[in-house]
Amino acid sequence: MWGYVGPRVAPLSPLERVRLRRVAVRYAMHGWEVTPGACLARSRFVCGRAGCPTVGCHPALEDWEHAASADPARVATWWRSRPHGVLLPTGRAFDVLEVPAHLGQRILEAVRAHPVGPGVRGPVLVTPTGGWMFLVRPGDPLRPELEHCLQVVRHGPGSWVPAPPTRLPEGQVRWAVAPEQARWQLPDSYLVQTTLVDALRDAGVALSPALVPGHLPLPRRG
Repeated sequence: MWGYVGPRVAPLSPLERVRLRRVAVRYAMHGWEVTPGACLARSRFVCGRAGCPTVGCHPALEDWEHAASADPARVATWWRSRPHGVLLPTGRAFDVLEVPAHLGQRILEAVRAHPVGPGVRGPVLVTPTGGWMFLVRPGDPLRPELEHCLQVVRHGPGSWVPAPPTRLPEGQVRWAVAPEQARWQLPDSYLVQTTLVDALRDAGVALSPALVPGHLPLPRRG
């Protein structure tokens, strides 16, 4: 399916290869769509597509948005021949709110202490490059205060995130809060965003003015 293009992919032990496949299948079994990522080759990624100019982490399939699947059998076939990274498309089962490392731990501690409890707690992954990614229910845009904040990125439809145990040149992606710890439940996006706003203001980050009271988006019931 993929011809050899570019440098040889990083060698992985049989155990690591099996783990990539098993974890990808587990995500699919819980209804999270998965797509195979390009394989790590020294300090770059190769997808096997002739002429692909992308050297960073990226999907191995050109039509990845349509090919992504939550069918465990189909997902398993992708990892039988090559040690693909595990990528999770966003805007489907969940959206992702990404913040830099210096805010990630602060926000996680605030989430853990939030009076709403489980309603604001969910899976959180951390990349070796310093991104903290909070998985939330899909479909809600950023609050007005966060729309122009460069320290917050919402990954929705058309985007994806690397998931553990994917390896990047800087190291392995890991869970700060694993899906099992959150019982595979996703928090309300606006509850997490409110926590983000408070943490950013406490850190001295200037935010755009909010909408007038009575017009703020409300948490959706789920």
